[in-house]
Amino acid sequence: MSAREKKGDGRGPSAETVVLRLYVAGTAPNSLRAIANLRALCEEHLPGRSRVEIVDALEEPLRTLDDGVLVTPTLLKLSPGPVRTLIGDLSDRAGVLLAIGESEAPR
Repeated sequence: MSAREKKGDGRGPSAETVVLRLYVAGTAPNSLRAIANLRALCEEHLPGRSRVEIVDALEEPLRTLDDGVLVTPTLLKLSPGPVRTLIGDLSDRAGVLLAIGESEAPR
C-alpha cells in the first residue's frame, strides 16, 4: 500500500482514503473554479486522506461518457461507497462535504 493510500490519522468520521474523480472541460472558468475549490476542500478537510483524479472531458470524451458524465464540472466520489455524483463548481463546501460523507467542521 502506498503512502498516499494508507489510512489517515483517524480524525474524521472515516479514516479511509476518499477517492474522487473530477471531470472538467479544459480551462473553462467553472472547471478552474471546481479544481481550486476541490483542492482547498481536500487540504482543509481531508489532509492525507484523499486521492483526486482530474479528467479533461475534452481530451477523454469516451471515458467521460462511460462514467455517465454529461455536463462539467462533475465530481464523482468513488470510495468509500456509496458512489456519489455532484455537478457544479463545488463552491457549496458544506454540500460537498455532506455528499462525500464528511462533517462540516474544519479539522
